[in-house]
Amino acid sequence: MPGSGWPETDSAPTRAWRWLQHGARRVAGGALDALLPPHCLTCDAAVDRQGSLCAACFGGLSFVTEPCCQHCGVPFPHRCAGIAVPGGGICPACAQRPPAFAAARAALRYDAASQRLILPFKHGDRTEFADPLARHMARAGAALLARADLLAPVPLHWRRLLSRRYNQAALLSARLARIAGKPHVPDLLRRQRPTPPLGERGAAERAAVLEGGLRALPRRGGAGGRTAGAAGG
Repeated sequence: MPGSGWPETDSAPTRAWRWLQHGARRVAGGALDALLPPHCLTCDAAVDRQGSLCAACFGGLSFVTEPCCQHCGVPFPHRCAGIAVPGGGICPACAQRPPAFAAARAALRYDAASQRLILPFKHGDRTEFADPLARHMARAGAALLARADLLAPVPLHWRRLLSRRYNQAALLSARLARIAGKPHVPDLLRRQRPTPPLGERGAAERAAVLEGGLRALPRRGGAGGRTAGAAGG
């Protein structure tokens, strides 16, 4: 159907079925909004659509943007502050000890505002936060996603998975794969041993705790290519 955004190569019945599905979702969404008016994910303010933030909560988020380290993604002071960006766009820590991965990016600074999204999602069964968080991650990691051949989550140890009931990294990587149009391989990695919570630990301590803690499954390990991962805890 012209203007629908669906490929014109699809057959007429396929396009008609997609149109019906789209219409059904809009009707269902409207009914849900009438019964449960949409409100901000992190406060009680009214918003235009389900799963979004109000202007005040969105404005409180600190997004990680360029300039940043081309390896680890740590943000540099903005050039307007009069502080020179390190040579080659690499932070001193990565220049001294290059990381094992090619590149990493973060969507948000980990502060009080972002914790209101991250902690309920990670520990409070608020799985509906996966969609907005994945959209922010897709923006921050657009260049990495474009080069990736597949996406895989950092796994939880089975004991923690039992207690938490879901792997938040797997929810994020699945949505990122859908946004980027890339294959999703949720069982690419396995956590070898349980690890303590990492929330209050610095980068070096996290790396030490996780050393040797993950491995690629044999049936997946020979796939090759560039893998983009969503981190978990």
